Amino acid sequence: MIETKLYDVAIVGGGLGGLALSIQCANAGYKTILFEKEKYPFHKVCGEYISFESWDFLEDLGVPLSQMNVPNIRKLLVSAPNGNKLEEDLPLGGFGISRYKLDAMLAEIAAQHKVDVRQETKVNDVVFENGFFTILCPTFSVQSKIAAGSFGKRSNLDVKWRRKFITQKPGKLNNFIGVKYHIQADWPKDLIALHNFKNGYCGISQIEDDKFCLCYLTSARNLEQCAHSIPRMEKEILCKNPHLERIFADARILYDAPVTISQISFEKKEQVHDHMLMIGDAAGMITPLCGNGMSMALHASKIAFAHIHLFLQNQISLPDMERYYAQAWNKAFAKRVRAGRIIQRFFGGVFLSNLLIKLLKPFPSLTRLLILQTHGQPF
Repeated sequence: MIETKLYDVAIVGGGLGGLALSIQCANAGYKTILFEKEKYPFHKVCGEYISFESWDFLEDLGVPLSQMNVPNIRKLLVSAPNGNKLEEDLPLGGFGISRYKLDAMLAEIAAQHKVDVRQETKVNDVVFENGFFTILCPTFSVQSKIAAGSFGKRSNLDVKWRRKFITQKPGKLNNFIGVKYHIQADWPKDLIALHNFKNGYCGISQIEDDKFCLCYLTSARNLEQCAHSIPRMEKEILCKNPHLERIFADARILYDAPVTISQISFEKKEQVHDHMLMIGDAAGMITPLCGNGMSMALHASKIAFAHIHLFLQNQISLPDMERYYAQAWNKAFAKRVRAGRIIQRFFGGVFLSNLLIKLLKPFPSLTRLLILQTHGQPF
């Protein structure tokens, strides 16, 4: 059954990028629908650190950050697998907030602004024909003038459409797993730490309510070598780093089980697929080691909205909108994504990460330069 109401904008995926885009579209008076397969609030595998470049934008959307007493994160600690570490001030800094809380807040704001938020609704396909998009769900479908995809790192649509990064053979950039906990720990509130271990790294930083996010990324091979046991992998591989050994020994884990995701890819992705604008991780991922994917998703939504607005106002054509968006996305993020890939390669092995920490430690200005390569300016 096709619903008769025609939407101006349909957004598949209710993460940060999709929700932020929906609010901007609704504020501009466009009929907007958003599809999210889960029900808010829910947890996601994510580092939950947002650089201050996104602060003003989130407040403009209606998130009252200034009233929320979110933890300000001003310092960075990076450790090698052997425990050698360096500490440096973050040039811009950031703040911590869980996706569980932030996504739900944005969904509520979207609903208040008359976005048609369809939770617990899976999208099976999006088809472009005769100048309109049809969004196909299990029991109904809707049509729209514009469609955007903000469906995260890997979705059923990516697989169905056989996007290029999906068809790549397993390699150094496309065969990762992510694991996340919320914990209580005796840990500095203004510090984000990135602890390296064999074929992976683990981040820890504070979020709301005196909780901390502990999230790590590692190769699927590490898990295979530990008989697909996450506790065993943590004990035998992660805890070879003395900092992680201490954290796992002392922290109180607040989940019954971790949140996990597999088959994460950092391969290059296209920003437009069959006339559909891609936002956030669907358009291209920066490595979690660089800790800034959330800001990229939010910024991409602002870029996308600017071009969607021009199209819906009949100021540019659909091909122009697609081309301009891809160009603007690459101008804003392509260098950051490339820098993230390069940095990740250095931290992917025990020898290289130990060596890099040793070499960087006497040169704090070089460390700050690397940090700046993965962060942008306020938008």
